[in-house]
Amino acid sequence: MLEVEGVSAGYRGSDVVRDVSFHVDEGETVMIIGSNGAGKTTLFRAVCGLLPPSSGEVRFLGEDITGLPAQKVVRRGLAFVPAERHLFPQMTVEENLMLGAYPEKPDPDTLETVLELFPRLGERFRQLAGTMSGGEQQMLAVGRALMSQPRLLVLDEPTTGLAPIVARNAYAALERLREQGLTILVAEQQVPLALAVSDRGYVLENGAIGLAGTSAELASDPRVRSAYLGVV
Repeated sequence: MLEVEGVSAGYRGSDVVRDVSFHVDEGETVMIIGSNGAGKTTLFRAVCGLLPPSSGEVRFLGEDITGLPAQKVVRRGLAFVPAERHLFPQMTVEENLMLGAYPEKPDPDTLETVLELFPRLGERFRQLAGTMSGGEQQMLAVGRALMSQPRLLVLDEPTTGLAPIVARNAYAALERLREQGLTILVAEQQVPLALAVSDRGYVLENGAIGLAGTSAELASDPRVRSAYLGVV
């Protein structure tokens, strides 16, 4: 579904990620793990059309989308949820969700599915997004992305700023989406949570892929266990 080949990207002429290649097959949940500053956000911004790559190619559903603006990328079925969430704080939950479907009309069945997945959003339907808790805002950010009916959901560190129990709940929701057949790509520092729901993964180190394998293989790799799982 997604093929990233030799992508380099960065800011002000200096590449943060260099010659990165990976792929995501339909129905998979794939994780990109790495420490803070490894380049995960830069990589995702390049993939999703928010940052033009300096080199390399991004293909989605067989189409070359390299450098395509984000508004055109999302219309092809790739939805991105940034770590900062970027909600409209002075708009209600309902209004944020409706905007997720733009430029199409909101689909009632999709809205129903989102509210079934995140019942709290139904309880807060008329509440301003900026007055919600961090966990509720994360639900809303994911729900807004789902309103575009994506083929691939890309999440950049969805547990940022969340308490441990809220982070676990967020990943429980991702597990339900996975069971429903949605293809998911997630970048994460909370590696145990990501390992529990993913099929495969890549370790990004200093802007380059250092390791790759199934989640089971990565969980048993001494380097991953030492650096990310706290096991010596």
